[in-house]
Amino acid sequence: MLKARISAPPTARPGEVISIKTLISHPMETGFRRDASGKQIPRNILTEFVCRYNGRQAFRAQLHPAIAANPFLSFHLRADVSGTLEFRWTDQHGEVTSETREIVVEP
Repeated sequence: MLKARISAPPTARPGEVISIKTLISHPMETGFRRDASGKQIPRNILTEFVCRYNGRQAFRAQLHPAIAANPFLSFHLRADVSGTLEFRWTDQHGEVTSETREIVVEP
């Protein structure tokens, strides 16, 4: 399980555009580097990030080897109703790391 950090406001007003920031600990090895003994370091990358808001996809990114280690993603979404934000990172082997945050939308 990878360690993820998420910055998302716990509350918002109806229709407010909120800022979401995520950071996940991952080496993002391209497969092109070599270790101290000259042996190739195997490729190990995250390939996809998806944020769902109450089950509907709100943001999606496909990640490639050129993305730095510990990928940081920032995006905005409109908070219309209270609910759950689900964040999912998938690596090249199909392993998934997910986190959730609740948001309360009140006038």
